[in-house]
Amino acid sequence: MAYVPGVALLAALVVGCSAGSDSNANGADSKAGSPTVTPAPPGKYETLPAPCRAVPRGMLKDLLPGAAQLPGDQQEKVFRGSASVTYDTDRKVGCSWKSDAPNATRSLSIDLERVVSYDPAVSDDDRADTVYSKKEKAAGLSSSTAPGPDAEKNGGTPSGTGKDAGKSGDEGTPDGAATGSADPSSSSSPSGGDGGAGGSGTEEALPSRVLDNLGDAAFLHDLPTRAGSTAQHRTVSVVFRTSNVVVTVRYAEQPALITLVPDSKELQEKAQALARKLAETLAE
Repeated sequence: MAYVPGVALLAALVVGCSAGSDSNANGADSKAGSPTVTPAPPGKYETLPAPCRAVPRGMLKDLLPGAAQLPGDQQEKVFRGSASVTYDTDRKVGCSWKSDAPNATRSLSIDLERVVSYDPAVSDDDRADTVYSKKEKAAGLSSSTAPGPDAEKNGGTPSGTGKDAGKSGDEGTPDGAATGSADPSSSSSPSGGDGGAGGSGTEEALPSRVLDNLGDAAFLHDLPTRAGSTAQHRTVSVVFRTSNVVVTVRYAEQPALITLVPDSKELQEKAQALARKLAETLAE
């Protein structure tokens, strides 16, 4: 009978351990059954193309008039382009070109950014859309704006239908640059009468606007000469997003004579053509 208490104690310990095991098992089961967060899908693109080889030689000849007439070594230097300085070519790359012709200087640059979201609840595409939207807002545009009457004809939404409609000069655009008349049919041009027809002043260039059928979202920003400047200069930017990559194309002209005005329509058409070519290249 002296051993009975010991047996009872051993039985109690066994029961206690079994209860503890059951408790842990139940706890594990309850955690396994709790809701889990499914990681957001990654973006389509894991790499970026070599930027200085992304523009076909034929397009460069068209975008940089005068370069084809240069001696062989100089011509190759122009068409080779200059790669942007970047410390992570998997995330951001760029290239620029410049050509001096007797009547004008043309410059071109492209920038490609592959956006990665480090938040498992936010997809790469959604993060890229945020990056794109900030650029669109900085240009004084909004893709949520209802299309204007000429949107279908012009291939996009005129900027005059946005929240900055009716503003001009420094009031309605970033960095104090005008984006054009609020009314595409207006007789006054964004740069003071160039009309986008080789300086003839007979045809109105389309203003900055949201573009259709280019990537997942796109806009064009036409930046004429700043008010008060004696030099005629114009820069057209086309920015678009496709999945988790945001692309920016900048195309500018600086005439040799201050009496000459850049052809806005030509700059816009060529910048859009290049942007669409880059979108095709990414899709391959």
